[in-house]
Amino acid sequence: MQRLSTLDRFLPVWIIAAMAAGLLLGRLVPGLDDALDAVEVGDVSLPIAIGLLLMMYPVLAKVRYTELDRVTGDRKLLGASLVLNWLVGPALMFALAWLLLPDLPEYRTGLIIVGLARCIAMVLIWNDLSCGDREAAAVLVALNSVFQILAFAALGWFYLQVLPGWLGLSTTSAEFSVWAIVVSVLVFLGIPLLAGFLTRTIGERARGREHYESRVLPRIGPIALYGLLFTIVMLFALQGDAITSNPWDVARIAMPLLAYFSLMFGGSFLLGMRLGLGYAKTATLAFTAAGNNFELAIAVAIGTFGVTSGQALAGVVGPLIEVPVLVGLVYVSLWAARRWFPGDRTVPDAVRSAR
Repeated sequence: MQRLSTLDRFLPVWIIAAMAAGLLLGRLVPGLDDALDAVEVGDVSLPIAIGLLLMMYPVLAKVRYTELDRVTGDRKLLGASLVLNWLVGPALMFALAWLLLPDLPEYRTGLIIVGLARCIAMVLIWNDLSCGDREAAAVLVALNSVFQILAFAALGWFYLQVLPGWLGLSTTSAEFSVWAIVVSVLVFLGIPLLAGFLTRTIGERARGREHYESRVLPRIGPIALYGLLFTIVMLFALQGDAITSNPWDVARIAMPLLAYFSLMFGGSFLLGMRLGLGYAKTATLAFTAAGNNFELAIAVAIGTFGVTSGQALAGVVGPLIEVPVLVGLVYVSLWAARRWFPGDRTVPDAVRSAR
């Protein structure tokens, strides 16, 4: 712990403080939410978009792109990720939404949309904090992006109209903008991915890998956590009034989300262990399966049902629950690294010796 910076050592404290600051700003500054929403990138508030890009760029600059073939040849990892993200995840969220919100159709629909939007952004932070495999995370996020463009609209039709009809449940008619999905992928993955790739390529060619990783990365690394904290403040400020004005609704939406994140992470982590993936890839598999693309979910809910709809509120509550829960799961993952992977070479020495 003494080797960590103040920012890293007290990260949970800073995250709680960022949440509180965002809520206070949203409640105390009249018209702040309208000001933050005045300019958008792909239906996402510009300040939030900036925070996400700042958050992702340093993590993607750490990826060793010349080693991606090590991951792309791992069929067990890629197959498990596809099954968890595109079969298990949406089905689990559908089941939890109907079981726990049978009387709230708008919130239920919003959560189903959240379940369909697989994570391509913030998961990189959780993976990095848990000492997961950076190259594997980059590949799995890129894979999710491709499937998001190809499958999101079809899965939305299936889970909102076809499957409920088969089960004798009420259906929801919705049309999703393919353009919104493409913009989300290009902006929130394409830009930081290109920037990270160029930074590493130019940095290594200029002074070599050792200089780049020992001198350059430590300087740009903290930007990711600053971006995370800024994004959290903006998220809570943007929706602070809605959250504090509807506490019971938020609590109802939070119940299936808490169950979802816990079950997806725990099940994926155990699957990774069962497949013998090693700690780093197991952590990456678990976090990419548990996280969701809240930028896309919010954009789709607002574009389809309106900014004041219950579906939009459910989309907004998603990241507000996801952030503290997945921060907690980072610590669970690091504990599991010490407890269940005693001889695993992918567990850093600093993690193995921590108490």
